[in-house]
Amino acid sequence: MIDFSKKPLFLAPLAGFSDLPLRSVVKRFGCDVTISEMISANALVYDSAKSVEMLQKSPEEIPYIVQIAGNDVENIKKAVLIINKFDGIDGIDLNCGCPVPKVVRQSAGSALLKDLEQLKRILETIKNVSNKKMLSAKIRLGFDEKNQVLIAKACESSGVDYLAVHGRTRAGGYSASVDYEAILSVKQSVKIPVIANGDIDAKNANDVLKITKADALMIGRASIGKPWIFSEIKSGTSVTAQLKQEIILAHFDAMLKHYGLQGAYIFRKHLHQYSKGMSEASAFRDEINRIENVDLMRDKIENFFA
Repeated sequence: MIDFSKKPLFLAPLAGFSDLPLRSVVKRFGCDVTISEMISANALVYDSAKSVEMLQKSPEEIPYIVQIAGNDVENIKKAVLIINKFDGIDGIDLNCGCPVPKVVRQSAGSALLKDLEQLKRILETIKNVSNKKMLSAKIRLGFDEKNQVLIAKACESSGVDYLAVHGRTRAGGYSASVDYEAILSVKQSVKIPVIANGDIDAKNANDVLKITKADALMIGRASIGKPWIFSEIKSGTSVTAQLKQEIILAHFDAMLKHYGLQGAYIFRKHLHQYSKGMSEASAFRDEINRIENVDLMRDKIENFFA
């Protein structure tokens, strides 16, 4: 399903941003593999309609991976059984890297890096129960200290098909320098494909591949407000203003299709990101925040990004 010989580009799961509309757009403009927003296994099990809705994909998303988070083995098992009922999902990814306090307090996300035996039990449970083609894990270098090789080997021994490595510890949050050499040490210690993640953009993508010897790249925050980054990495050139406009309008239309009228209001946060650094951006954002007519909003977007 994933040809790692071609150094594919993944869109990282981004809470509040990498929903179905954005994933459908980046898939059309250079992204090879899309992943759902992180979904709580507990929320899935307790019939959260919102969580079940987050499993949905667009027709463009092939392959499509669902990321789950949790610590309770029984709830993980039940969540996987729910995911098994949905066609078009090609793999399950376990989040072992989320640094957000409310996730860590539940002993999920990056908290799993402190208990490798529990991490292995969860991965083995998913492997045994899932009817999907692939199993993966997204990890950090450690919780407080770096012990990325031990973590990677624990994941590999549990049967994951590939590994995504964010080059910071949990303590490093999103502000510490990314340790690409540490990702290299993971690559050298396992036989499965390794994806490099952390502060990757169009300028440093090739250098990251050289340093880490990774099999793929995962783009996260650099794609917010710049979903054309996948096209730029692949072509080696900046996209034209015309293509940017095309992508932004495609994103707007996808939001409306998925969310209805509410999609126009949700899209305002994306427009704030899209317009950053542009002339008259402040006035544009102020105007957009007041518009409720969808056709008028589309005209304003088309003209501003012309």
